[in-house]
Amino acid sequence: MMERSDDVRVGRLNDDRVMAPASLSGSRIAILVQNLPVPFDRRVWQEATSLAAAGADVTVVCPSDERHPVGDFVIDGVTVHRYLAPREAKGVAGYVNEYGVSLRRMSAVFEKARREKPFDIVHFCNPPDLLYLVARPAQRTDGSILVFDQHDIGPELVAAKKLPLPWLFRTVARHFERRTYRWADHVISTNESYRAIARGRGGFDGDDVTVVRSGPYRSWAAYRSTGEDWHRGRSFLLGYVGVMGRQEGIEYLIDAVAILVSERHLDVHLALIGSGPDRERLENIARTRGVADRVEFHGRVPDEQMKSILSDADVCVNPDEVNPMNDLSTMNKIIEYMALGRPIVQFDVREGRYSAQDASLYAVPANQAQSFADAVEQVLSEPERAAVMGAAGRARFEQVLCWEIQAEKLTAAYAQLMAERSRRSVAK
Repeated sequence: MMERSDDVRVGRLNDDRVMAPASLSGSRIAILVQNLPVPFDRRVWQEATSLAAAGADVTVVCPSDERHPVGDFVIDGVTVHRYLAPREAKGVAGYVNEYGVSLRRMSAVFEKARREKPFDIVHFCNPPDLLYLVARPAQRTDGSILVFDQHDIGPELVAAKKLPLPWLFRTVARHFERRTYRWADHVISTNESYRAIARGRGGFDGDDVTVVRSGPYRSWAAYRSTGEDWHRGRSFLLGYVGVMGRQEGIEYLIDAVAILVSERHLDVHLALIGSGPDRERLENIARTRGVADRVEFHGRVPDEQMKSILSDADVCVNPDEVNPMNDLSTMNKIIEYMALGRPIVQFDVREGRYSAQDASLYAVPANQAQSFADAVEQVLSEPERAAVMGAAGRARFEQVLCWEIQAEKLTAAYAQLMAERSRRSVAK
């Protein structure tokens, strides 16, 4: 079963130095991910294919879903083992069951691959902060180097989900975060805020944490609309892509649409791309607010359809509320909006501002549908300004945030880790 992905190209670093591609020839790397399958998980898939392009023998262990079946595959030179994913969690008991079943199935698949031939490096991703449990036997038995790819900050994520007994779950999250840091030899962080946390809470030296940001390939900036109209007969289209969860602030967005329609008399349509445990509740909110006919839930769609919808949007939106989790996290959607040259509206979250800069308008006060509606209306009413914002975002994406630049940092870090492993072997 073969699928295609973009080729890795050498990009330019922020200081205008060009790095030679690192060679990982002869290395064997495993990547463990629990929350999404590959190639659907774009960050993990780009990491895997970039490491393979540098010469590594890469294996990914991940769950299945309805579009990515259980089984063993070789895709674009990467070996992929998908185990049967449990049902998506709802509530505390659901999360316990999902993680327990997932870890058992992932461990069985990983142990089989490891017995065939040990791995030099085991790269494990969060959430959850539990995959060190699967990875650590390789460290103990085979001397594998463990790399923690930190996509989320666990304690802050638990708080953002607003679960019952928050003190208990934050305590549990802090425990597993500490254990994850303890077992990891190196950390890959998605931004400088996460790097500071790894150094502070994790106790890592600066050289043991590498920032590798998430973003699509530079070729996204060349995408041009196929001409399909996703406005559904409305004057303006708002575009959103992301997970449907409590912490994503989509309720603010739906309320903002209701304000724009009923109070501002703007003819808007909202396209929501993605899915998640909060989708049913959000659909009910749209009905309750009287905008169900203006809020379209597309679900998970192929990349080409996602690009078509977002590139047709008059403004792309990120309603993540300002809280400790979102303030410190880089959202993939922001980089994707920039790559497609779309103006953005979001609340004033720290890492969101770092990524988007002049490509975004920042709604203040935070966490209010009214201020979000005000910012959206402002962008829609000034098309020339919107065009300038979109162009600024695309330029920043191409020059700083595209994956080619991040891939160089990833492969350089792995080359250093392999050199360290070789030194350990010689010392023995």
